Order: sequence, then C-alpha cells, then structure tokens
Amino acid sequence: MLTTEDFTHFPHQMWEKVLSKVKKAVVFMDDKCTEALHWSGGAAALLEAGARNLKQFSSFEACGANEPKAVFVVSTLLKGRTVDIIKDIISLSHFQYCVVFTTVAHSVHLLANNVTAEMEGNPVFEQFEEKLCEWMGNMNYTAEVMHVPVVFAPVSQQLVLTPTFAHLFPLLLPDLEMINARRPEKKRFGNLIDIDMHSLPAELQLEIKSLASALNTMFEATATREETFAVGPMSRIIAGELASHPQAKNRRKTAPNKASIIFVDRTMDLTGAVGHHGDSLVEKILTVLKPLPGHVTDVQVDMLELTSLQRTPHSQNTLAPGCLAQSQSPTAQSLWEAMLTSKHKEGVMEVRRQLVEAASKEKLPIKMSMGRVTPEQLCSYMQLFRSSWRALESHCGVLQLGLATAQALRHPSLPRWDSCLAFERLLLQALGDSGFPTVLRQLLPLMRPRGGEDSSASGSRSREDECGPDELILLLVYLYSLADEAQPADQDAEEEELEKLERELIGALTLVITRETELSPLLQKLTGCTNPEELTTERAHSAVEDMFETLQGLSHTRDHLKQLRSCLHCQRWSSPGDLSSFPPTDPGGSLPP
Repeated sequence: MLTTEDFTHFPHQMWEKVLSKVKKAVVFMDDKCTEALHWSGGAAALLEAGARNLKQFSSFEACGANEPKAVFVVSTLLKGRTVDIIKDIISLSHFQYCVVFTTVAHSVHLLANNVTAEMEGNPVFEQFEEKLCEWMGNMNYTAEVMHVPVVFAPVSQQLVLTPTFAHLFPLLLPDLEMINARRPEKKRFGNLIDIDMHSLPAELQLEIKSLASALNTMFEATATREETFAVGPMSRIIAGELASHPQAKNRRKTAPNKASIIFVDRTMDLTGAVGHHGDSLVEKILTVLKPLPGHVTDVQVDMLELTSLQRTPHSQNTLAPGCLAQSQSPTAQSLWEAMLTSKHKEGVMEVRRQLVEAASKEKLPIKMSMGRVTPEQLCSYMQLFRSSWRALESHCGVLQLGLATAQALRHPSLPRWDSCLAFERLLLQALGDSGFPTVLRQLLPLMRPRGGEDSSASGSRSREDECGPDELILLLVYLYSLADEAQPADQDAEEEELEKLERELIGALTLVITRETELSPLLQKLTGCTNPEELTTERAHSAVEDMFETLQGLSHTRDHLKQLRSCLHCQRWSSPGDLSSFPPTDPGGSLPP
C-alpha cells in the first residue's frame, strides 16, 4: 500500500545514486542542488559516503594534483555557462576521473538541441563524456554523465518542496501580452487559458518539461499511476505535459498504486500566501529571519548565544549561521514536525519542553518557570549549554530550532504581523459592503515614510510597529487577489476612479520606498538596486508602475472558472484524497483524468 513515506523517501533514493559515486572525490555542486541536499542529509551525507571535499560550482574553484577524481552535480542543461564552468575547473585541475550528474533529463537535452526525433541511448551525454576526456587531456581517462532528478527537498514527513523550480511562476497578463507580441495578429490569444505549451518561450518549455520528467520519475519509483487535476492556466500546461510524457503511458498500465495529483496556480489564491492569518510558528520564523544565503526554503539562525563572543558589528561574519533543516538528529526532527504542524502557542511550548528535557538530561542547572514562554526565558535555557561542549554537540539541532524561535519572537518586525492581520480583517469586511476603489483607498493613509514627520505628528507608534514597504506591498497583493469579492458598481465610473486612485498609490509608494534607509530583499528584487544610494526616484517609480500592472492582472486570474471563483466561499476538501467537492469538469478549471 502506498504511504506518504514512499514519497518523502524518494529524494533520499535519488541522492543515493550520487553518493555511490563520490568516494575519494571532490564534489562541485550548484546552489539549487545544494539546497535539495541540505534537506536530505547535507554535506555530512557526502563526507560520510567518502567525499574528500565539497566546493562551489564556480570557475574560480579547482583541485590539486593529489585529487584525481571530481563529481559535478548541476541543476541545469549541459550547455552554455554550465559547460564553461566545468571546462574551467577541469582545465585548472589534474583529474583522471569525472562524473557529471544533471537534474535535467536526456529527453529535455535533445529538445534543447532542437532534436525532436526519438533516439536510442543517450547521445548528448555520450558526446559530453568525450568532451570531458578531452578537457582532462587523455581520452583513456574515465568520464560518466547521467541524469538524476535531485530536485526534491523533504522538508517534513508530509511536505516535499522543489527549490530547483522556485522561480517557476504562474502566467499573468503581462506574460500574455509578451507572448502575443511575437505572434501574428490573427493568431493572438484572447485569454491566458488559451495559451498552449508550444506558444511559451523555449526556456520556459524546457523548465516545464524538466518538472514533468522529475514528477514522472517519482511516480515510477513509487510504482504509482496518477489521476491528474489542475486549476489555472500554468497548471493545465504542466498537468498536460505530465499526462503526455512518453514514459508515463507505459507506467500507468502496470503501476499497482494509485494517487491523485492536484496542480494549482498560486495566483488563484494569493491571499493564503501573503496573508497574516496563519497561526504557525514556522511561518513566522520564515517571515522575519533572513534567508540562508543561496536558499529559498531555509533561514539563518544567529548562533552567537551559544558562544562567549561579544556582539559587535562584525560578529555576524565570525560564526557560520545555524538553520532549520536538522536531518541528523531524530529529536530535532520531531521538534521541527511539531513546530511546523502545531499552532503557534503549542509550538513555542514544545520548544521549551524539549530544551528543558535536554538540559535535564545533561544535568545542567536549569531553573524551571511556568506560565508564558518568553524569548529571554528560552535564551537563558540555551546559554546553559555553553559550559559543556559535549552537551552542545549532542543537542545542536534542538538548540538551533530553539534559537530560531527566540529570535523570531523578539524580532522587531513581529509586532507588524498583528497590525497587518487586523488590517486584513478590516479590508475583508469592507469588501462585502463597498466597491473595490473604496476599499483600496483605505491603504492610502498607510503609505507614508516610516518615522517621518507625518508619523510623529499623528502620535504614531514606533518605527518597528509601522507598516513598511514590504507590508504595504503584501497588503496590495492581498487586496487585488480579492478584487472580485467587492460589491459591483457602475463599471465606467469605477474604472475611472480606480485609475486615478492607482496613480496616487503609485506616487505614495514610490516616496515610501525612496525614503527607506535600507532595502529589503523584496525591494532589491523589485527595483534591481542593492542599496538606497543606487535607487533614484525615477527607477523606483518605474518599478512600482510595473508592479501595479501585475497587480491588475491578479484581479482577473479566476475569471475563466465556473466554480472556485471565490476565495471566500469556495468549497474545500478534507484531505488530498477527498476530491468529492473538486470540479473535475470545470472548463478551464481542471484537466480530466
């Protein structure tokens, strides 16, 4: 019988293929594969398998004469920049044996090389093996190239993510305009739902085919025949690609297990992603702590509390950060599951309980206290471990999760969470009584620079409590995603009012962004600037205008649906296996099995 463990174990099975080749090798790995490994044992798994070292996949890396074997693990096609980097590393080293793993299937490599006919064997990989021997300087040396989809990250017993495809996002109206611009006028698409696979940019087609191939491999490994459902234009395309995958047809005839897979465009309900109504401790940790460099699924945990170092402006660069992924410790994994699935209060209580239990086991002089759990209390427990290196090492996983909890609870931006939640509830109430422009106008008073004269004059709270540009953007996304829920009004008058209001909002938000003393990762991505000195008013204004163009498209993402049109009133099913309320024949809303 098929279980969730079959799917969460699959990523480890794929990494076993890589681990079988790393003995006495130096491993070069790109960021996306490193993140997948991070949740499947991390660098420790490689070293335990016999690897000599793990290095960044970069042209600036190389190996010495006493390191004759290399293993490359990449998440990209063996073309272009990837090939250049492999060649650079080999040219600067003295390898006699090279193994290259790519997460991209050979069939996708053929398409990338404009080969549509079916071919026996793996000619693209075989040709690359010859190139590797040529770069090593001896055609008698050993080279192997193979496909292994190490793209899945088993974050918990019930949750598997694909950080490799984190940038893959549903289609929006600006994408429709870009696609139509390259097509003859008579063949242009009228709606996002009309777009097919072949009309997408070549790079995006390859990404979708890679994702479908990875999913097919997972179903093959678990002997599963899937029943596919999809909601949204991008999901229909991905589901269709999986359904037509050449190897999938044979698998479905013989696979004994059965499962349903549901593809849903995130844009169908962005309120769940940007809203503050979640009561999960992990959600708050992921929101307020900085991302781990090169990662999209984990955060940095400041480890200074566990040392005797003094906090200085440079102390952050002295210690490597901790993280949430604790695959080496069963106790830490159990705590992580509790933090992920329990409510906020229960999660915090469990963190305290585990810390008290660990301290008691090590016979540390812990002072018990009941009542509300505070970050200061948690830190006082964890600081006890500084006196014993053995205790610190034994409970390092639990301590990192404890530190993440304490740092999130005392983070200066956490009070804004409750402020945003309160405002979201007010907006929801207003949507039921008023037109969209009237509700949107309620955001205008919030759009003022933090800590400015306006804030002081109105007796505002501290800078930490005020909504910053990140929170304002989230509120805009939240509101535009619910635009269809507003009370209908005179369409022409509403459009004119909305256009005028959006110009005011664009101007106000531009001013807010340009007055920031530090640019958050979101603002850096939005504006393309890394620091405030680079950011001009014109550049900020242009970025905000582009953002509003995207927001306008969000309000129409469910227009093609006959059911599930409302985020507030749509039916819900109790579990992924219960599809009784799912509309399998909704035109544009799903793909029939």
